[in-house]
Amino acid sequence: DSYVSTEGLVLAMVKEDDKFTREALMRQNVKYTDVLEVVKEMRKKSGPAISRSAESMYDALTKYGVDLTERAEQGKLDPVIGRDDEIRRAIQILSRRTKNNPVLIGDPGVGKTAIAEGIAQRMIDGDVPDSLKNCRLIGLDMGALVAGASMRGQFEERLKAVVEEVTQSDGEIILFIDEMHTVVGAGAAQGSMDASNLLKPALARGQLRCIGATTINEYRKYIEKDKALERRFQQVMIDQPTPEDTVSILRGLKPRYELHHGVRIRDEALLAAAKLSHRYIPDR
Repeated sequence: DSYVSTEGLVLAMVKEDDKFTREALMRQNVKYTDVLEVVKEMRKKSGPAISRSAESMYDALTKYGVDLTERAEQGKLDPVIGRDDEIRRAIQILSRRTKNNPVLIGDPGVGKTAIAEGIAQRMIDGDVPDSLKNCRLIGLDMGALVAGASMRGQFEERLKAVVEEVTQSDGEIILFIDEMHTVVGAGAAQGSMDASNLLKPALARGQLRCIGATTINEYRKYIEKDKALERRFQQVMIDQPTPEDTVSILRGLKPRYELHHGVRIRDEALLAAAKLSHRYIPDR
């Protein structure tokens, strides 16, 4: 190690032959070799401490991502009603050998994130091709990645740790990047790279599968201008649901809202909500 790490201090404390340490270990039925094995197992993933912020790289996906497949397994995701064509198209792209990164493009609020959650649910249900059945879909939190990365190179270290965990999974982890346009310029400072340049090599080699989501305006403004990044992704257009589709979606979600608010929602209310919102709030 180039820097002293927490586990190094713990090993030194455990190895120290004094009465207090011996008694503490005996009470927990722990030996020095047990602690050493745990540290070795940790270091298999993280490698040596080569920077002051090395410990922030451990379990990077857990810190900077949300496991959507795990949330789907726990029943914490709302059901996705309709959108079968869009979900099927995204799954088809993910199943390719190359050019297997879909980007969901649509207006704000049309349900791009819901489609990613629908893909996670289908992975849990086994309703996907064999190449995706054992995969996990991790939502990357760009805000958490950038937050507190004040030192030069700290953001790059975090993102590299995430990409390394994904590549080491042999294709079993798929990243979901909501508001994908934020990766263009994210973390960039004078003399450092932004997130998109850090992702491009792994995307080009096929070591990283990724689902992006952005609006049509942001896609044209940021992604289209970066031709190297645009080539890595295949577009899946997400249109606004029709009033009829909206009614179907509301009917599917109705039991959860009734339970949450402690009320009974009549079908006439759903029809009126879909009709009036389409007429009076078309911008949402």
